[in-house]
Amino acid sequence: MVTQTKQSHFSRLIVVVIAFVAIQTVVGCLSGQRQFQYYARMAYLIEINIILTASLALINGYTGQFSLGHAGFMAIGAYTSAAITTIMPKILTGASLDPSTFLGNAGFVCSVIAAGCVAGVFGFIIGFPSLRLRGDYLAIVTLASGEVIRAGLRFSNFLGGPRGIPGIPPFTNAAYLGLFFVASLWMMRNFVYSRFGRACIAVRDNEIAAASMGINVTFQKVSAFIIGAFFAGVAGALFAHMSRYINPDNFGFLKTLDVLIFLYIGGSSSIAGSIVGAGIFTIVPEGLRLVNLESWRMVIYPLILILVMRFKRDGIMGDRDFSFLVPWKYKEMVLKRTL
Repeated sequence: MVTQTKQSHFSRLIVVVIAFVAIQTVVGCLSGQRQFQYYARMAYLIEINIILTASLALINGYTGQFSLGHAGFMAIGAYTSAAITTIMPKILTGASLDPSTFLGNAGFVCSVIAAGCVAGVFGFIIGFPSLRLRGDYLAIVTLASGEVIRAGLRFSNFLGGPRGIPGIPPFTNAAYLGLFFVASLWMMRNFVYSRFGRACIAVRDNEIAAASMGINVTFQKVSAFIIGAFFAGVAGALFAHMSRYINPDNFGFLKTLDVLIFLYIGGSSSIAGSIVGAGIFTIVPEGLRLVNLESWRMVIYPLILILVMRFKRDGIMGDRDFSFLVPWKYKEMVLKRTL
């Protein structure tokens, strides 16, 4: 029975992977045609928002903190990657990296990884002193940190100041985005279901009980903050090379607010909630635009959030994950207890 269930689990996982590759291939082909570029961009934006929302779930959902400065980490990632592929090459050679060359593509991959690392460093700098606070105090400090990052970018002439950085090469395509999307979700899934992720959940549920069981509460909080910041930086790098132009106002408090809405409507305690919330509410603004209600977005969003919190407090998915996201060993333990 266990063997059959295990085969069924991996069969579903293979089907999901094949379906994703097929969809990503179709989107990549359509992105080369002018009349379908808008829809391809929407698909790319959904994947970027899912990475960003899942990274915030590690902090807010799984560790029980309340961060309001996540857009700041996305900004750091976007500007770091753009500096590596656009600003520095222009200073050295007079032109940004070329997407058609091997050197250009290698530089882009390195820039995305560097973007995550720099954002993670800032996550440690902000998180280590801030996470000693709780509740409203932590929210205020992280909100202020995000605004400090945005203000610093506005005053940085090297990074374009308030004008931002134009002419970023279009490296973000279906292949790269699919690769970073799958890798990011896979690594975050592994963290959540590792002993470190289980410890973060214990900290969320009861810090005193977790500490009494030998869990280093500060270490778990800071680790989740650093990892969440890392993947927010990756999402920022992908966003920068998709939009091809960034400025500090792209990463203000409203961006964090959007991600919070994605997270809590989908469900803050599961990766599936991040996928559902970001997927649905990246599309909703476009639907409002089609019916000429775009100006009402910040009225409709809170109303939807209020209704969800009233009738489904844990979000659409709650703490449930899609079966293909749950490692087999956890399902196997459940089966052994029930057989």
